[in-house]
Amino acid sequence: MKKVFIDGSEGTTGLRIFERFEGRDDIELLKIPSELRKDPEEIKKYINASDITFLCLPDAAAREAAAMVENDNTILIDTSTAHRTEEGWAYGYPELSSEHRKAIQTGKRIAVPGCYATGFITIAYSMIKKGVLPKDYPVSAFAMSGYSGAGKKTIAVYEAQNRDKELDSPREYALTQNHKHLKEMQKITGLDKMPLFSPIICDYYSGMIVTLPFYTELLNNRPTPEKVHALFAEYFEKEPFIKVMPFGKEADYNGFLAGNTCSGWDGIELYVTGNEDRLLVSTRFDNLGKGASGAAVQCLNIILGCDEGKGLVL
Repeated sequence: MKKVFIDGSEGTTGLRIFERFEGRDDIELLKIPSELRKDPEEIKKYINASDITFLCLPDAAAREAAAMVENDNTILIDTSTAHRTEEGWAYGYPELSSEHRKAIQTGKRIAVPGCYATGFITIAYSMIKKGVLPKDYPVSAFAMSGYSGAGKKTIAVYEAQNRDKELDSPREYALTQNHKHLKEMQKITGLDKMPLFSPIICDYYSGMIVTLPFYTELLNNRPTPEKVHALFAEYFEKEPFIKVMPFGKEADYNGFLAGNTCSGWDGIELYVTGNEDRLLVSTRFDNLGKGASGAAVQCLNIILGCDEGKGLVL
């Protein structure tokens, strides 16, 4: 039985990870007393007593916690942005390649992808690997997410009784093009240029859609939407967490894709739409599931050598 500690267990991601361990008999949860959860010496003690520690913290705190490790056998799974592009940290997205899965399985430092980055990289990484998307393509993306992805303070603002009326409307943000997920979007995919990215926060709790639009004439061999769909179906055919939806499936929703449909589910739906000149590739998933805590637990399962879906909803 592995000893597991969640540093930041009272945050949104930490709480969801804790919930997913309910009923598991292969781990022992180390629970720090609530009054000591911000005591550095006590945190250090729990980290080094664990086999695996989840860091569910702001970036600066995650770096501080990582520096506390003195036990060579302790494995860190970091859900923050702090280490996603750092040397020595495995990128926690096993579906990308066998090398990614092996790095998680054998590594001592695993960085869980960001929610928006997960949707973006699912699309761009596989298209580049299959030779369809040139690395010098000027990639852009837009996305919408439930407000839970912004953390406890924003959740409280959205759920307040006398909140500002502008919260009733979707709100575009990261207008300076400096969103914190952009760095991993570029590095993990290998794109020559940092993508243009427009995220939108919406008035629902969880679930997100990330969409990349493409001019087919700028893709290699000018593929049709059907060929691009076949590319994804082949790339992810053995991956139960990624569900490439039947071509034309959006018609079942009257041509709409709602952002909250995958809330509570730990996989990803992928859609290819458009026409022979312009196409859209969209990923739909739960920003708190495959976009955060679900992905973290999947990484743990890989480390433990058990079913990757254990404790998850697929």
